Amino acid sequence: MAKVSLLLWDVGGVLLTNAWDHAERRAAAAEFHLDPLELERRHAEVDAAFEAGQMDLAGYLSATVFYSPRSFTPDAFYRAMQRGSQGYEPALACARSLRAGGQYVMAALNNESRKLNEFRATKFHLCDIFHLFLSSCYTGRRKPDPGAYQYALQVTQRTPDEALFLDDRRENVEAADRLGLRTLWVRDPARLPEELAAQGIVAG
Repeated sequence: MAKVSLLLWDVGGVLLTNAWDHAERRAAAAEFHLDPLELERRHAEVDAAFEAGQMDLAGYLSATVFYSPRSFTPDAFYRAMQRGSQGYEPALACARSLRAGGQYVMAALNNESRKLNEFRATKFHLCDIFHLFLSSCYTGRRKPDPGAYQYALQVTQRTPDEALFLDDRRENVEAADRLGLRTLWVRDPARLPEELAAQGIVAG
């Protein structure tokens, strides 16, 4: 079996909290006195386009929140979307150490809209961790679509067994498994360093 030389990282749920998932949308609906079911329905209609980079933030907010006059501004709502992002420090420290060790190509392989992706990359200094961002908003490919993983392998010129994919969502891990990638299903980011070490992935 080939040696792992590529680490493909999900971000939300692994290194950071999720950016704009169910819990974050419920919190925003409560804060701004929106109908949470209506927000979910409208989100579901445009989520794929939003995360694939086919719809910008202004278009998303117009479709999901500002289809009616509001007492708050789009900027105020976007700031609430940003507040949901927090870091998992043990996981971030582990990823920084692996990048500094220089043994692995470090790539983000996450489903995320462009504005939030870039906000999180800046706030948490993810550019110091990743050599490249294969985020859905740039590639137009969303996990668990096989094309998202295949594109990552093509760009990095790696075979499936040279890559380890980390994600907190089982369906994304199973999709990578079917393509022959090595995988780590992350259920507790605090345990990430020891789980990686168990697979022989260590810095230095």
